[in-house]
Amino acid sequence: MRNKDIIEIAMQQSAIDSNCSMDDFMRADNKIVLSGKNPDARRYLKLPFHCDLTSYGNNIVASVSEELKEIVEKYIEKYPVEHCFETPNLLVLIEKLKPFDLNVCFMAEYFLPDMNSLKRLSCGYETKLMHPEELTEYYLPQWNNALTQSDPQRDKLAVGAFDHGKLIGLAACSADCDTLWQIGIDVLPEYRKQGIASSLTSNLATQLLEMEIVPFYCCAWSNLKSTRNAIKSGFRPAWVQATVKENQFIAGMNK
Repeated sequence: MRNKDIIEIAMQQSAIDSNCSMDDFMRADNKIVLSGKNPDARRYLKLPFHCDLTSYGNNIVASVSEELKEIVEKYIEKYPVEHCFETPNLLVLIEKLKPFDLNVCFMAEYFLPDMNSLKRLSCGYETKLMHPEELTEYYLPQWNNALTQSDPQRDKLAVGAFDHGKLIGLAACSADCDTLWQIGIDVLPEYRKQGIASSLTSNLATQLLEMEIVPFYCCAWSNLKSTRNAIKSGFRPAWVQATVKENQFIAGMNK
């Protein structure tokens, strides 16, 4: 695959998720659309959105409910694209959401492989390609980022690092939709800063691309360790999202 193919596949999926056209992400002006359910959306998304802001760097596509359409449209037209995803401007939207018992919940940066940078990296430990039946014993807290604890059936492939038979690092991918699989990574604390994370991430990403599946990587903007791993592994920033959820849902996550 070429970088052009990879970004187009990602935009096509974002268009399904947001209920818009792929071309909407390449416009110079912002676009607001009504959110809707779609069986081909990423499987962990709860649709329709109340409000979801997505940007590939050109503009904002806002996928919203009818009741929030006017509020969100005024917000994204008032501030520059990049500032709509951060405070203090984001506080303006948050204030407008209060009467609806909603708030900004998820804010994340997404990465795609750069075919000019991605290569299989090695580490000083044995590594092994692992399939779902080999992962069942590892649904434990220490592998919470790598494996999908809430829906193990989405986990399709992994690369593990072993020290004398002990699993010390794990990169696994979840089939979040047909064309894009998400990579998550965990390394035991005592084995970090040895290049294990980037080795496992890059090897799994390369394996997926050979299967004609696009790997993607997601982390919070403030998670510098994860961002550094993405860059070292051959990934580059591709898009950002901010998603609004019910206050009750947010409170549940904060318990």
